[in-house]
Amino acid sequence: MAIFGNIEILKKQIKDTRFSTAFEYLTKVLNEKSEEYKRLKSYNLNAFEKIVLDKNNFALEQTYFSKDREKCFFEAHIKNIDVQFILEGEEIIEVDNIKNLNVYFKYNENMDLIKYGDSNFSSSIKLKKGDIAIFFPDDAHMPCIKINEPIKVIKTVVKVKV
Repeated sequence: MAIFGNIEILKKQIKDTRFSTAFEYLTKVLNEKSEEYKRLKSYNLNAFEKIVLDKNNFALEQTYFSKDREKCFFEAHIKNIDVQFILEGEEIIEVDNIKNLNVYFKYNENMDLIKYGDSNFSSSIKLKKGDIAIFFPDDAHMPCIKINEPIKVIKTVVKVKV
């Protein structure tokens, strides 16, 4: 099931070397003097950029306004683990096991994406600046949900190869 917290706690808890590149990148993102931080902060609204980190990892750097839940959807991935990091803003991400949901949109191999119908029993994770949530292939997750009102979110999602 999903894991969430701040980078220092997660680095201590997760010893799997597949996450090394993700944690190195996110450490740079937190450094206001780094190229990564400056790049993320410079994006215009609705930016969506793929940054290759190495042969097994890439980041999807993005900016958007959080949304009403009805405008969001559950998704999951087969080839990659999502490491979602909030640099600025806040949002709710709901999570449920894929076995509890019906497939809404079949697996798209090029996008590594499956969309699912809604859940009545999902759990909610509130993420704020500096928080990370990690979603594994069995974790259907619905990101981008507003907490109180829509606000600007600067996020990077590191895709870690399964």
